[in-house]
Amino acid sequence: MAAAQGRLSDDAGGMDDGNEGDRDGSTSAPLPFRAAVDALRTARLRPQIEVEQTPAPKRLAPFAHALEATVVDGDQDLADGRLVLLHDPAGHDAWRGTFRLVTLVRAELEPEMAADPLLPEVCWSWLTGALQARGLTYGEPSGTVTRASSHYFGGLAERPAASQIEIRASWTPREGLGGIPDAGAHLASWCDLLAQVAGLPPAGPGDASVVTLPQRRGPQSR
Repeated sequence: MAAAQGRLSDDAGGMDDGNEGDRDGSTSAPLPFRAAVDALRTARLRPQIEVEQTPAPKRLAPFAHALEATVVDGDQDLADGRLVLLHDPAGHDAWRGTFRLVTLVRAELEPEMAADPLLPEVCWSWLTGALQARGLTYGEPSGTVTRASSHYFGGLAERPAASQIEIRASWTPREGLGGIPDAGAHLASWCDLLAQVAGLPPAGPGDASVVTLPQRRGPQSR
C-alpha cells in the first residue's frame, strides 16, 4: 500500500503542496514549534509502524511538519497514514489555539468488517479513544470516516471485491508550559490508531517493543 497522499481533513486542503523551508523545524521557526518537532522526532513507537518525514503543506499555516507512516507485517502493508503538525503563532479562530494536528489514515477491510453498519462510529471512537487512553487533552475535533467498496467486472472479474476505510481528522492539542503541546504523545496516540485500524493487538504499558524514531527500514519487496 502506498503512503497516504491527498487532502486530509476539513481544514487540510492542499496536502500535496510541499513546504521545504519550514518542514524541518529549522532555527527560523518559533521555539514552541521547534520543540514540538523535536518531540515528534524522539517519540517512542511500535516497530511495526515505519515512520518517515515527508514534505509538509505550505498554505495551511506559517509553519508545518509532516510525517507519513505504514503499518507493516512481514511483506504486507496493513494500513498507512499521514500526520501534519501545523503552527500559527498568531493563533487561529477555528483551532482555538496556535497548533493543529491533521491526519489521514486508511486501511483495507475484511468483508465482514466492511459490512458492519456501525463501522464509521467505531473508527471515530478509535481516534478519540487513542487520545484519551494516553490522558491527552484536546479541543475542536472534526473529521470524516469514509467507507468505500470496489467491485470488478469484465477482464477484472476474477478479482475479489475490496473495501477500504479512510479516517480524515483534525484536532487542537492542549498547549503546555511555554505554549508547547505534547506532540510526541499525540504522535504515539496516532500510531495507536494506525495499529488498531490495521488489526494489531494493543501494546501494553511499558511494552519493550516500542522504539525511538527513526525506524524506517530499507527498501522491501512489498
